[in-house]
Amino acid sequence: MGTGSVGGFVGGSLQAVGVPVQFVARPRMALALREHGLVLTDLQGQRLTLPAAELQVLDRLPASGPPPELVLLAVKSGATAEAAAQLAAALAPGTPVLSLQNGIGNAALGAQLAPGLCWLPGMVPYNIAELGPGRLHRGTGGRLAAQDHPVLRRLQPACERAGLGLKLHADLAPVQWGKLLLNLNNPVNAMSGLPLRAELLDVGYRRLFAALQLEALKVLRAAGIQPAQVASLPPHRLARLMQLPNWIFTRLAGRMLNIDEKARSSMADDLALGRATEIDALCGEVCRLAARHQVAAPLNARMLALVEAWPQRRKPWPAAELQRAVAGRG
Repeated sequence: MGTGSVGGFVGGSLQAVGVPVQFVARPRMALALREHGLVLTDLQGQRLTLPAAELQVLDRLPASGPPPELVLLAVKSGATAEAAAQLAAALAPGTPVLSLQNGIGNAALGAQLAPGLCWLPGMVPYNIAELGPGRLHRGTGGRLAAQDHPVLRRLQPACERAGLGLKLHADLAPVQWGKLLLNLNNPVNAMSGLPLRAELLDVGYRRLFAALQLEALKVLRAAGIQPAQVASLPPHRLARLMQLPNWIFTRLAGRMLNIDEKARSSMADDLALGRATEIDALCGEVCRLAARHQVAAPLNARMLALVEAWPQRRKPWPAAELQRAVAGRG
């Protein structure tokens, strides 16, 4: 449900190893899949081709037929309420819905709006870019994570065969916060106009990312939340690493820089296509947690405002200029 970059890659990878998948997509993606099929590539050089004739592409949830064993929800965070209403109207009570969305609260919102369904939080660690119609590329590594559930235990072997991985947790919240800390680079990458690896090799952009992370970590401490380590280093050490000069950073950040030249954030795609972004589910989530615990988060607040103001600018921000703007000095 919501076949974009994430939904197309995860769903296509599962179908390639024999899992029957229905792809519910908005018109632009539905047309691309019907005309071009799916071509899935990754940084290891693997390539999967699923011809259009082999894909079951739908414009809306099916009104009849066998019920799905599992729904993979991959709509943008801002579309969660709309999707929850459609799922509640179409699915049998108790159907598991796994949120593969950025942010923290999508599964909780779905459970509030469609309490008859079984909502499960999930986390997608890897970056997936849309390179062309039906062409999706995974530019980083990692394993899917989700809250434990019997249907996901049954799906684990297929996820392993598909190269997706799937680690199950009794409590996914620390993992979600750990991923959100990494996703604070999404707006930096999007505003830079650079591929992900090139942006991370620019010390100015990297230090801005670190500043957003350190502010968020201060908010999490005030809230009594311990984020999980979802990268090669614990969150505090990773933020400090990002602040180092390039000659040190490039020697210490080998795993972090294992990103191919095509990778970029999904937010960069959203800005390029004039779509709504998920900035409110990232920096906005930090700001809301800060307000609840009476802690200031001005850097995340200003980054949120800058992304929302992108339609008035529509050109990349040089690193120094973006640093000044987020710091409130320009």
